[in-house]
Amino acid sequence: MRDPMFTLTAGPTQTWPSVQAAMSGPIVYDYDPVFLERFARTERKVAELFRTSGDVVLMQGEAVLGLEAAARALVRPGMTAINLVSGVYAKWFGLWLAEYGANLVEVEVPYDEHVDPALVRQALADHPDAGLVAVVHSETPSGVLNPLREIAAIVRDHGALMVADVVSSLGGEELDFDGWGLDLCVAGPQKCLAGPPGMSLCAISDRCWDAIRDNPSAPRGSFLSLLDWKDRWIDGGRTAFPYTPSVVEVAGVEAACDVVLEMGLGRSIAIHRRAARAVREGVLAMGLELWARDAEFATSCVTSVRVPDGCDCLGTLAHIRERYGVMLSPGYGEIKERLFRLGHQGPGAASLNPVVALAALGRGLVDQEVPVRVGDGVEAALEVLFEDPAEVSS
Repeated sequence: MRDPMFTLTAGPTQTWPSVQAAMSGPIVYDYDPVFLERFARTERKVAELFRTSGDVVLMQGEAVLGLEAAARALVRPGMTAINLVSGVYAKWFGLWLAEYGANLVEVEVPYDEHVDPALVRQALADHPDAGLVAVVHSETPSGVLNPLREIAAIVRDHGALMVADVVSSLGGEELDFDGWGLDLCVAGPQKCLAGPPGMSLCAISDRCWDAIRDNPSAPRGSFLSLLDWKDRWIDGGRTAFPYTPSVVEVAGVEAACDVVLEMGLGRSIAIHRRAARAVREGVLAMGLELWARDAEFATSCVTSVRVPDGCDCLGTLAHIRERYGVMLSPGYGEIKERLFRLGHQGPGAASLNPVVALAALGRGLVDQEVPVRVGDGVEAALEVLFEDPAEVSS
């Protein structure tokens, strides 16, 4: 089977040439001064993307590692934890909270809707002893964006810790760790940053560190331990790691950060938003239906499209990949075959790549005898992309 010509998926997605070049460099000893400086430098760049002056931890494993580590670090047996569920990944996080002993309270909405901040306020009123609130900022399985800033303000006023999965929003959505009063966020470099998928990028507030240190259940001497990173690396003068880092992945993450920081974080967010709006307009013009019920709360990293009645989701995607060389994504989990996902992250949000994803889906559906107006969809997307012709090559 040939490699796809375009990987326009929910992530991992295609990356920048500079990232690939960085990851092809030599394998260096993790205590070589060159690598120690690279690791610390990469930390600073990740902190800049999070908009925090506090600590970040670069864990050596895909973002699921960082998310489980967060749950393990904060949950005390018997504590009340409120989990805001609008999709598959939020539901998954709740399993960890319960497994580690939390009294789990879930506020769940349909997976094509966002969490209304009023629901959060009510949940905290009903459970005033809640010690933490967790939410997924951008649910890639469904393409729905939650209003993290508004939710965080409510949680902060209450005094609980605010934990957010920002795996697919960092670099593509507005996010201000310090300004919004967030306590623990976990991002993945393989989404809007267009880096390699092998690391967890964690931002942690001072009061969150205090809560972790006060938790006797927080792991120590473990691959899941955030405290090990704090004690050995951060507070230890950045001269000793708790375990051997992934030297190649770190080089790739730094290069991915460099691309975003050089173009400007605000511009990166604007490019992702423009790509998402172009694809959404194209989907509607083709006569298809968006999965997210409210376009205001559709995420900028991926557009989810409802599978037309009678259409074979997986068969259509396999056909698109084979005939047109374009890799798109189905849904995930319980909604896997109910939607198509068109990714526009990193390079996939730039230039005419959003149109490639849209046209590939349209032609694939026509080939399956599903009536869609491909030309209308492409034209609608191009109108959005060319609102500012000077920006279209970005």
